[in-house]
Amino acid sequence: MADLCQGAEPRRREALSIGVEMMKKRLLIIGAGGHGRSVAEAVLLQEDYALTAFLDDAANSREHLWDCPIWGTTAMLADCRSRVDAVIVAVGNNALREALHQRVQMEGMTLATVIHPTATVSSRATVGQGSVIMAGAIVGTGAQLGEGVIVNCGAVVDHDCSVEPFGHLGVNASMAGASVLGSGAWMPVGSALAYGVKVPAGHVLRAGEVVDA
Repeated sequence: MADLCQGAEPRRREALSIGVEMMKKRLLIIGAGGHGRSVAEAVLLQEDYALTAFLDDAANSREHLWDCPIWGTTAMLADCRSRVDAVIVAVGNNALREALHQRVQMEGMTLATVIHPTATVSSRATVGQGSVIMAGAIVGTGAQLGEGVIVNCGAVVDHDCSVEPFGHLGVNASMAGASVLGSGAWMPVGSALAYGVKVPAGHVLRAGEVVDA
């Protein structure tokens, strides 16, 4: 009897694991490039979503990324509605991300928000749908992130900052308190905004650039 019980325990744990996996929402990632793979790893480290498939305009339907299928290009987005519960657009290009984000909305599909488990996000910050906050990033109290924002690895959005829709902070970019990154603007690696500075919509800083008040 003891041997039977010992054999039953691993089966019980496996069944529980399968049950938890089935409770997760099925997630489709648009984009299988470097950013898409980074977002996928963040998804695999958390408990909210089950990574289901990718769409990528540079791939074909016979390809896989890791153990996950690439169903095809974004032309088949509408066909995915019954196969997934949520979608995240994991494309670094701001204009393209916005266009794909809007297509997802037009299809009536739910946009996911992905936060890496090592990111620190204040409970008093707001994060818009379709946004991604990557490993080691910090989002401070009172910060406001619009739809489709990227806060990349190690980036800092300090207290009361605003990142308008489809803004993008690169690796280790930093926003001091109350600064604003305009819609579709991009802060590349190591760039920084001084306190209260506003970057206009669509503007692209240089890597390492510091914008003073």
